[in-house]
Amino acid sequence: MQLSEHVLHFARLLRAAGLSVGPDRVIDALKAIEVTGVERRDDFFWTLASVLLSKREQFELFEQAFDVYWRQEQPLDALPRVPAPRAPADGADELASRLAEALAAAWPELPAAAVQPEVTAAASASAQETLREMDFRTMTGAELAQAKRLIAGLRLPIPQVRVRRMRPDPHGPRIDLRDTLRASLRGSADVIPLRRRAQRQEHPPLAVLCDISGSMSRYSRMFLHFLHAVTNDRDRVHTFLFGTRLTNITRHLRHRDVDVALAGVARAVSDWSGGTRIGASLKEFNLRWSRRVLAHNAVVLLISDGLDRDAGADLSEAMERLHKSCRRLIWLNPLLRFDGFEPVALGVRLMLPHVDAFLPAHNIDSLADLARALAPG
Repeated sequence: MQLSEHVLHFARLLRAAGLSVGPDRVIDALKAIEVTGVERRDDFFWTLASVLLSKREQFELFEQAFDVYWRQEQPLDALPRVPAPRAPADGADELASRLAEALAAAWPELPAAAVQPEVTAAASASAQETLREMDFRTMTGAELAQAKRLIAGLRLPIPQVRVRRMRPDPHGPRIDLRDTLRASLRGSADVIPLRRRAQRQEHPPLAVLCDISGSMSRYSRMFLHFLHAVTNDRDRVHTFLFGTRLTNITRHLRHRDVDVALAGVARAVSDWSGGTRIGASLKEFNLRWSRRVLAHNAVVLLISDGLDRDAGADLSEAMERLHKSCRRLIWLNPLLRFDGFEPVALGVRLMLPHVDAFLPAHNIDSLADLARALAPG
């Protein structure tokens, strides 16, 4: 097998394990290998790492996958002898699990023992509690399936807000003169009771703008299950996905069957796991959809990591207009899972001044805690 085919299969293994490795990076890797050569293993390792990886936290999984795949001279021609991943460092058990699952999916002819990581699972008080705290990006397929079932039971109880319209209320603070006069015409009583009214309370509309770019892909797929549950739990929920373009998927998520709903979303969206144009997408939303869906004290959830490839003045202006068009703008960012997170990226710095709340969204607990941010304030 040619080296280019090996690199392609290795990239597929990384993608199956959850890394965003597209065809463009495979092409770039092959071009880089032509320059650096394959005489030294270290040079080959760092060449692939520098091209195929985009984040520091992906390195441990890449290192394990590299050791498994490139340990032999002909890894695909000797599949039955592919060794198990080496035992990971403390706290990296889920990386080995994801790699083992990817190996089993890519090459089902491997014996089961060849793809099982040799790790000792740490004892936990509750498997479900551990799952609720686990990052979506590090979950295996089985854990993702369990997480989806838990997410289906989540609810987003957005508090009611007062609107301008009135409703009859015998203890209301305002006298309804029209209703009082209308009631006086029905009889000849000497005493006419006053009719009263109070402001009506309604659940505000909820508009969701979710980033589906390559860096957000694994989180976005889980958020869609959450948004499907929210859409079927309450009315006036509007959901939009954006990567390089904006797509309204509200109609698809209203279907009761989650599988049918997500299949419709997959057919409607054509820019999944691509680039990110946050500014252009928000500008289009403000122009085409803002007046339709942001009336009556609407709340906006913006789900994105803020990594905009075209970050500029238009992003700040679009965020400012969006903020002024709604009652509350809440930004959910998976990058907040890191304790030392700082708004270094230009897109993040341009967006932060225009949000009312900046919250993490990387596991089930973070979605469950979202209701606190939506409390009246």
